[in-house]
Amino acid sequence: MRNSLPVMLQRTIVQCVLAVLAFAPFVLAQNADNVIRIGYQKYGTLVLLKARGSLEKRLAPLHVEVKWTEFPAGPQLLEGLNVGSIDFGIAGEAPPIFAQVAGADLVYVGSEPSASAGEAILVPKDSPIRTVAELKGKKVALNKGSNVHFLLVKLLEKAGVQYKDIDTVFLTPADARAAFERGSVDAWAIWEPFLAAAQRQTGARILADGNGVVSNHQFFLASRTYAARRADVIAIVLEELAIVDQWAKTNPKEAAAALQPQIGLDQPTLELALSRGGYGVAPMNDAVLAEQQGIADTFYDLRLIPKHINVRDAILPGTSTGTQAKR
Repeated sequence: MRNSLPVMLQRTIVQCVLAVLAFAPFVLAQNADNVIRIGYQKYGTLVLLKARGSLEKRLAPLHVEVKWTEFPAGPQLLEGLNVGSIDFGIAGEAPPIFAQVAGADLVYVGSEPSASAGEAILVPKDSPIRTVAELKGKKVALNKGSNVHFLLVKLLEKAGVQYKDIDTVFLTPADARAAFERGSVDAWAIWEPFLAAAQRQTGARILADGNGVVSNHQFFLASRTYAARRADVIAIVLEELAIVDQWAKTNPKEAAAALQPQIGLDQPTLELALSRGGYGVAPMNDAVLAEQQGIADTFYDLRLIPKHINVRDAILPGTSTGTQAKR
């Protein structure tokens, strides 16, 4: 069959198609620059920021859209960051370490102060277990790779119990709560607001919390490419988070009321959870990085991670990490 298009027209069409294909990556990059995809968990400063809508207003003049995605816990959120489904998110101390070991190209861009009482090991109200030492040979539920993983390690160490001498059952918070209530596990290592909810709704008893044992920092993290490309947007997000954090610190009842429709827990439970939080958004500093490195080294020694990592590799070059006093 004869080609019905003149040769010159065919060449013109081909040239146009090649031009469009050449321009496509630039258009996609521009589109990527005009949105920030934020991953959040069911509780915390990011949830308050989402509820207030202040970030959207702040970024509107830059024509940057905000897209929100909820994750059940830090490890799952950082997997989202690793596969490119989000650009920014929050997690505790342990998830970034596991993610870095797995090759996630993430960077630390900020942190919240210590909230040691915001995570604990719970036992049922009628449990005969009274000390951490009595967990030897018992089943303990936890979310693998989460902050409470390190809490459990340190509490066992303090009690003179080896990590290998307990039976760890790795479950998401929802599944762990169900296992805890039906008696399938003896204890549950968990964080807020699941901690406060279990206390108030089931009468669960705190066996031990993080006070004097762990810091329980929260970290704001971003994909390396996004942080390098849109440092201005990241800076605005952190500024708005700091504003919301300060508001929540001085207005706990209002903060609980704002969280309630987002989370579905009653106000007294949320007020209890908020009372154990750490408030204030700060840049990364040498002291916090040293703590993170200590956690990574501990996990490596216990063979919870397969290789040694340098936490500082997850800091953007040129980022200041001067020593800063804890608040």
